[in-house]
Amino acid sequence: MPKPFDPSHLDPPIARRKPSRTTIHDVTLADDYAWLRDDDWREAMQDPDKLDPDIRAYLEAENAYTDAMMRDTTELQNTLVAEMRARMAERDASVPTPDGDHVYYVRFREGGQHPIFCRAPRDADGSAEPGEPLTGEQILLDGDAEAEGRTYFALGAVDHSPDHAKLAFALDERGSEAYTIRVRAINGDRAVGEELQPPIGNTTGNVAWSADSATLFYVTLDDNHRPCRVWRLALGDDPADATLVYAESDPGFFVGLGETQSAAYLLIHAHDHATSEVRFIPADEPTAEPRLISARAPGREYSVDDDNGKAFVILTNADGAEDFKLMRAPIATPDETHWEEIVPHEPGRLILDHVEFANYRVRMERADALPRVVVTDKTTGEDHAIGFEDAAYSLGMSGGYEYDTANLRFLYSAPHTPDETFDYDMSERTRVLRKQRQVPSGFDPDQYIVRRLAAETADGEHVPITVTHHKDTPLDGNAPCVLHGYGAYGISEPAAFSSTRLSLIDRGFVHAIAHIRGGKERGYRWYKEGKLEKKPNTFADFIRVAEHLCGAGYTSAGKIAAFGGSAGGMLVGAVVNKRPDLFGAAIADVPFVDVLNTMMDDTLPLTPPEWPEWGNPRDDAKAFETIRGYCPYQNVTAQDYPAMLVIAGVSDPRVTYWEPAKWVAKLRATKTDDHTLLLKTHMAAGHGGLPGRFAALEETGLVFAFLLKELASVI
Repeated sequence: MPKPFDPSHLDPPIARRKPSRTTIHDVTLADDYAWLRDDDWREAMQDPDKLDPDIRAYLEAENAYTDAMMRDTTELQNTLVAEMRARMAERDASVPTPDGDHVYYVRFREGGQHPIFCRAPRDADGSAEPGEPLTGEQILLDGDAEAEGRTYFALGAVDHSPDHAKLAFALDERGSEAYTIRVRAINGDRAVGEELQPPIGNTTGNVAWSADSATLFYVTLDDNHRPCRVWRLALGDDPADATLVYAESDPGFFVGLGETQSAAYLLIHAHDHATSEVRFIPADEPTAEPRLISARAPGREYSVDDDNGKAFVILTNADGAEDFKLMRAPIATPDETHWEEIVPHEPGRLILDHVEFANYRVRMERADALPRVVVTDKTTGEDHAIGFEDAAYSLGMSGGYEYDTANLRFLYSAPHTPDETFDYDMSERTRVLRKQRQVPSGFDPDQYIVRRLAAETADGEHVPITVTHHKDTPLDGNAPCVLHGYGAYGISEPAAFSSTRLSLIDRGFVHAIAHIRGGKERGYRWYKEGKLEKKPNTFADFIRVAEHLCGAGYTSAGKIAAFGGSAGGMLVGAVVNKRPDLFGAAIADVPFVDVLNTMMDDTLPLTPPEWPEWGNPRDDAKAFETIRGYCPYQNVTAQDYPAMLVIAGVSDPRVTYWEPAKWVAKLRATKTDDHTLLLKTHMAAGHGGLPGRFAALEETGLVFAFLLKELASVI
């Protein structure tokens, strides 16, 4: 009989200390692990094989230690992956979207990791089994075939041209989010599949077409990986001959491309996290100079669509409209002096987005922490809302490709309702269910309970909580709980369905989402109350939610796993520093934990554009003290910490690999407990982790096995 696995004899890697000192604002910062930041990080991001050998050796030693420590969960991981995969429809397809004489859709083959982009005649028979080709299908891009032989493969934009004869697509082969754009023939007088364009490298992965399908627009990255230049290129020309259309001189602003719903105008966006500016080019005049709609003003945001070529409709927070309003401006004179209000600001009703159709205006709103869709008939001026009944749910909408249509597509789900795709007739006010996500291994919504709770904070706020658990789970304080949070950039955590999550819930876990300040669940004010000098509210809210769940009998201190990624990983790092007693485990996925050092380094990709979110500690002593007060790396102390699993990626341009690596090294050297601390670094992947729908399950299996081992004693 084999001996039980005993991890006690395994020694974790110990990173060497190499003292580094920096003095700023009369404060000296000590950093013993700064050496983990490769001096040539830009090259390593693009080609992980170029990572400094000493750094690589340390990261690989951590990976080996993680593998060894989790060896006793190998069978459990395999079981988890198998059951999560069994909940996925391996042969699956999106609902076809009409455009001209065609419908476009994405499908997956059985066993396929990557999407297959397809089209069929508009009148194609749609009665095929889910995931089966439509009658007359043409495969435009086979993701599985493109991924063959590549270590890493992820697609950016995949856009057909207005004449339906060409397909532009963007490919990331490193995980660094530096995409190469390619163009292939899909119809017309060129052989299908023929390459029509020399590859265009170092782009953001977005592309826009001129109306005549003869010109491409795209955005390139600078040496610090910031999107800052828009280019125009005649299809087929050498990218070296591209014409510079717009260059952003402020390193704090990112640049993006878009188009209006009518496709009449191409849009150039420049923005940070608090201010935006838009320029436009008529799509049928691709060589025209971009025209400014309204010059940037600090703290003012706006986005644009067009109304039948007569006016721009502008969503903005101008003039104190904290939760946004809709304005209208003539195409010829679109600056703010000509803006006229069409949907007034209403405090507490946050307008998230809007889409202009020929005869209808659609806006996505959020009120009382729940989203809704409101449709305006442009002929009558009458509004109506699309209603939903669940206590907590997620909602998204898609404008599709067409402008003169009464059809609106939206996606609905709830923690106990798999995704449902509806087509809504805005004229008749009727909806048709086009697709419901299938769970092949079976799913009974009556087995699960979803509740919306609220935790009162010390300053009188009420933080929404979405709780999901199996109906047979006793609520006596003994259940382990995964508490998920993010709380940054105004991003709201959706109360959506997750089939993977069931692997924990079915094993007795309570799953909770803390809708903390820093998101926009309760309006734009909710976001402002969790940024800059008020960032500590985010952490206090999360802690208060954990305490509330304990008090309500859902779980108890020491049985909670704090779970967050990216800025949510920073949340995890902050709360385990402040209240480690509450948490029995923590999952920090690509965590932004070295906030202070990163925000003082303006050579890093995201630093200048992030200053409106976190503050500029390099130049502002008050921001320095605020960030220093919560930065997870700066506040590691000699205390007991929960068991922790930390995940990173060498190619990550958003949260550089050395942040989690330094944090783990410092925790190992400082903490007073013998709880498990693991670092898993993807040596050839970035912020999004492993590519491919099944490969991603492997990482989820590792995470869930870790939680079951640490909180439920399951191996």
